[in-house]
Amino acid sequence: MLRPYSSLVLTAAVALLATGCSLEDTTAGSDDAVPVVIGYQSKTINTVTAGTLLRAQGYLEQRLQELTEKTGTKYSVEWQDYDTGAPITAQMVAEKIDIGSMGDYPMLINGSRTQANPRSKTEIVSVTGYNPEGALNMVVVPPSSPATTLADLAGRKVSASVGSAGHGTLVRALDRAGIDPGTGVEVLNQQPPVGSSALESGQVEALSQFVAWPGLLVFQDKAKLLYDGAELNTPTLHGVVVREAYADEHPEVVDAFLRAQLDATHFVRTEPLEAARIVAEDSGLPQEVVYLYNGPGGTTFDTTLRPELVEALKADVPYLKSIGDFADLDVEGFVDDAPLRAAFDAEGQNYDATVTTPGSPTAVTGTDPVCGTPATDPALAGEVWFADATQTQPAASPTCLLRAVKQARAEGRDVRSAYIPDAELGTRWFADKAVWVRDGDTFLPFTTDAAAGRYLRVHPAGTVVTYDRAVEEVRQ
Repeated sequence: MLRPYSSLVLTAAVALLATGCSLEDTTAGSDDAVPVVIGYQSKTINTVTAGTLLRAQGYLEQRLQELTEKTGTKYSVEWQDYDTGAPITAQMVAEKIDIGSMGDYPMLINGSRTQANPRSKTEIVSVTGYNPEGALNMVVVPPSSPATTLADLAGRKVSASVGSAGHGTLVRALDRAGIDPGTGVEVLNQQPPVGSSALESGQVEALSQFVAWPGLLVFQDKAKLLYDGAELNTPTLHGVVVREAYADEHPEVVDAFLRAQLDATHFVRTEPLEAARIVAEDSGLPQEVVYLYNGPGGTTFDTTLRPELVEALKADVPYLKSIGDFADLDVEGFVDDAPLRAAFDAEGQNYDATVTTPGSPTAVTGTDPVCGTPATDPALAGEVWFADATQTQPAASPTCLLRAVKQARAEGRDVRSAYIPDAELGTRWFADKAVWVRDGDTFLPFTTDAAAGRYLRVHPAGTVVTYDRAVEEVRQ
């Protein structure tokens, strides 16, 4: 749906420059600051360009200050932090939040529940980040769990935030595994921190959540990965929703927000390690976990509303209806790219060229100093982050990465973290948490036991080895 947003912004801008008044001044006759209330999720790494990073860097406030200097109108920004998208939606229904960022399933629920009231009705105006295969949602189990496949959870208790992106992945994955999502497992509707505690205490046998919770629990040795959402091969995304009434009343604010999001997107793509440091400091997450998702080969940070992502949203609707309490929603009408197009134009960027160019995460670059070859293949290239280094070291392949770690251990050099793409699905993962297979002189990492098992069924000469053993056995 293309609303006449660009003309609204242009008309408002001309009027402001001509009269020195703001839209707020002319409609309300008030000199009070225009409120901008934003709901975000500080620990949801996929939304940092519209949340944690955007807030920490002050990009929105800078853009609004530019408006104030031009027009005299002041703006007051309030950031509200939540664990999931559900409370943001509740606040938008109550007209207490103007702009919110959340995952695909929550965005659709947001559109469904806000559409009855013209003042609360929302629209999707941008994407924050996405993964084309769905790897940003995962199912984890306790480290000692005997479960190796999703089928092992039949009849078990699973923690999930009902209606979240993580829950959506669970529903779809169970359905694909031949397990009734409604009766095959007992889903406990819990916020991520509560579910994490429930998993650790043994109250549930598994937890299905969105970034960064699975990676955080695995990094802390509190869980192991059971199911990689990339097995679904279905895009998962997060994005920005805006109340239409607010956008109509203050198009200049929405324009400023989207232009600020472009600032944040550029920063995370060009300075991923520094962005991870900033997000970690602001969110309380370990920087190693943030960089797992924000680093090369992780999340695709791209604001554009790509047709394939809109189609993915449409495909989510039947699963939401299966959960219940979901009113019919015209997804095409819920998506509005006009505000983002206007922001692109204002920044001198070509929206059509961007949206039609295949999206991808940033790539590992540079020459592997251990193997002496360029790290150019995204399906193989990884990174080693040494404790005494301010930048990561590229590894051209999993075997080269193991060699780098082996060399570092021989030199007494500590490795802070190492990252490698899964050999089957391409999911970026912690090297020391991966399931490693040795096949001759080649070492292959997998995110799950199930993925390693699929490889071994086709390559029976391979054998599973621990990470430490792989480091010891790799030839220099």
